Amino acid sequence: IVFKACDEDNKGYLSREDFKVAVVMLFGYKPCKIEVDSVMSSINPNTSGILLEGFLNIVRKKKEAQLYRNEIRHIFTAFDVHYRGFLTLEDFKKAFKQVAPKLPERTILEVFREVDQNSDGHVSFRDFEYAMKYGKNEA
Repeated sequence: IVFKACDEDNKGYLSREDFKVAVVMLFGYKPCKIEVDSVMSSINPNTSGILLEGFLNIVRKKKEAQLYRNEIRHIFTAFDVHYRGFLTLEDFKKAFKQVAPKLPERTILEVFREVDQNSDGHVSFRDFEYAMKYGKNEA
């Protein structure tokens, strides 16, 4: 439906501008130039724009990334029992004791130090998200 709505001239593809409108309609934000350039450079150079199949793949990947980020946010919020917007070593210890009670405390400390990127004693959501994504790619 969004593809058809954005392909006003019924060309069978979305131009650069059409794609921007589609992203606003689906995700509620205007994509930056870098994002649009990345998408446009990934399409078949023999086509004038993004075909329906390519558009559906892009949307699926964006939705998956959005769901994964929401999952990470949910986990972070569950660990942040004091609603401070960051996690302390104590928060980590409590969380790990619930999910992995036999995990040695030194291992929890090592994980905390690795995730606390700027070594300030606090793990921000950004630190946590980075660790979760980095860990996912390592597996």
